[in-house]
Amino acid sequence: MESARTNTTENGGSSVTPAVDVTDVSFAYGEKPVVSDVSMTIDQGEFLGLIGPNGSGKTTLLHLMLGLLEPDTGSVSLFGEPVGAFDEGERIGYVSQQSTNRGGTMPVTVRESVTMGRFAHAGHRRLTSEDDAIVEEALETVGITELGDRLINQLSGGQRQRAYIARALASEADLLALDEPTVGVDAESRDAFYRLLDRLNDSGITIILIEHDIGVVTDRASRIACINTELYHHGDTESFVESDALAEAYGATGQVVHHDH
Repeated sequence: MESARTNTTENGGSSVTPAVDVTDVSFAYGEKPVVSDVSMTIDQGEFLGLIGPNGSGKTTLLHLMLGLLEPDTGSVSLFGEPVGAFDEGERIGYVSQQSTNRGGTMPVTVRESVTMGRFAHAGHRRLTSEDDAIVEEALETVGITELGDRLINQLSGGQRQRAYIARALASEADLLALDEPTVGVDAESRDAFYRLLDRLNDSGITIILIEHDIGVVTDRASRIACINTELYHHGDTESFVESDALAEAYGATGQVVHHDH
């Protein structure tokens, strides 16, 4: 097995395996290249903003990172394991682009949905009081304890996003991947949602965020990956803002607008 790249801690301590390691990855739908020769490493505890114009390959790249698609060439590792062999799915929390507007038709309560996050840990055993406590803590962390008995399909878009994040927290996920999670969410709920992401990242959870609002990404993320089929920038937010990557990837339409929070 090819060894994963590692990064050394600032104090000279032992190296830490990256959360995600992408090496020379390309992917095409038929004859159309969507991701071309992309390499990047996402460290554990990082908050990465993944940006690019519509149709640039952002979602495809995220799916390649999570093992939902297989690259045509190149390789991806999750926490040091080849993504195709990675069998600790409970460590990954994924909220797709459609989640906000899709309430589902199953008559499942918020608490029942969040409890599903414990199934991978429970295996064939019955859920215990410890599992129940973890579920309640997840609901409290995202601020929806009072919604626990409400049906998932009765929630607003912003409330559903919190429920999906709570389910990831209940599974004790180490990585949250979010694809435009605030589409259809009002401004007040959006700001509260991003404050929640800040707190989760501060607690050590790795976050990969696709967001069309570049200003939100540059205000929140510690590192930026800018893609339009090819990778135009991968580095800290300050170097991205000072670079020409935005204009190169977006053309003349790219502009960073910072928001007051």
